[in-house]
Amino acid sequence: MPTIFIFFGFRFLFYSNDHEPVHVHIVKDDCEAKYNVKPLEQIYNHGF
Repeated sequence: MPTIFIFFGFRFLFYSNDHEPVHVHIVKDDCEAKYNVKPLEQIYNHGF
C-alpha cells in the first residue's frame, strides 16, 4: 500500500487495486479511518 505522505505520525495511504470512489486510508498506531476524496466524507473511523 503506497503511502501518500506522513503528517505528525498519521500515514495517508491508498491501495493500488482498490475500488471506486477514490478514497484514502489514514492510519496511526492501531487506529484507522477512511475518507472519500470527492465529495469529502468519512466512511469509517476505528479508534480515532
